[in-house]
Amino acid sequence: MLEEQTLTSYAPAIRYTNGQLESQFKTILDNKQLVNFVESISQMVLILNKHRQVVYANKSYKDFCRQLNHDPLIGKRPGETFNCANAFKSVAGCGTSNACKSCGAVNAILESHKGKRSTKECQILTTDNDALDIEVTASPLDLDGEKLTIFSVNDISAEKRRKSLERVFIHDILNSAGAISGLSSILTEIDDAEQLKDIAQTIEDASKNLIEEIQTQRELSAAERGELQLHIKELNSEEVLSELQRTYAKHELNAGKPIHISTESANCTINTDIVLLRRILGNMIKNAIEMNVPHDTITLMCKVRQNLIEFSVHNNSVVPEEVKDQLFKRFYSTKGQGRGLGTYSMKLLGEKYLNGKVSFTSSEERGTTFYIQLPK
Repeated sequence: MLEEQTLTSYAPAIRYTNGQLESQFKTILDNKQLVNFVESISQMVLILNKHRQVVYANKSYKDFCRQLNHDPLIGKRPGETFNCANAFKSVAGCGTSNACKSCGAVNAILESHKGKRSTKECQILTTDNDALDIEVTASPLDLDGEKLTIFSVNDISAEKRRKSLERVFIHDILNSAGAISGLSSILTEIDDAEQLKDIAQTIEDASKNLIEEIQTQRELSAAERGELQLHIKELNSEEVLSELQRTYAKHELNAGKPIHISTESANCTINTDIVLLRRILGNMIKNAIEMNVPHDTITLMCKVRQNLIEFSVHNNSVVPEEVKDQLFKRFYSTKGQGRGLGTYSMKLLGEKYLNGKVSFTSSEERGTTFYIQLPK
């Protein structure tokens, strides 16, 4: 019999029992032509039943999932095999949480259930804060009266990273280098000392931004490869926030938004990596700066909570409901194609390297606050 239906916010939650899965697996194994075809494909391929459960996985798929330290795949759904964080937000698993409504993988499978082949892209953030960018194709298959789906997966992470490098990183570097070059070329034509001083300061600021862009990309690449080295030392929370306040009050992105440190902010010490903490909080501040909220104020705060130290950045914007579940995915952004590395890197650096917890809250009444909680 079918297992009892569990509550779902999107795709059906019902699953086959272990006995039924074993029967389906045997049916597929008996079809040598189908098995040979699936195993001959270099792409990762699953055969799914009508409840989106794996009933067969080819060697390419099993080899990939073995890298993610997974148990046997039979009976799981695709997001569960990839360790997708959203697949575990609901007790019913992959495809059933609110966040799954925008998932390319589950939507491709659901379209295949209507009898048509569907190809979509899918961004996955795993429970270990690793990012996967995949292209999936779901094709309907009728086998001895059983409605199945051939689900093939193409890992396009490298292609996405290359495009990001071209669109964002190189573009930003060229902008900074162009500003430095343009200002430098007119220095010899200016006699006024005050004007020379202003231009020299602008060149210095542009140079710092250029160095910051290069360092950010280098850190992110090293972090994704698991090669980032930490440099832990004792920090003072008040000094950290004061430095960030000074830096971003005059940052090129900031068009006059005031940045305050809350009067309730704690003054405490913490042992962590200052470069990564600054990078995480800096991305939170830049995210707040870029929100189009008239007369907005950005507030920085530090709180001590039992065995945790919590840094936060607040502004008066509101994150739309459809964005909330996607916000920490790599390349996901409301600001245009090729963006979205800032919020993703908060999670990656804050949780995978600093052993903290990165989160946010957002509502009409209270605005938006990003948090990072770190162990004392």
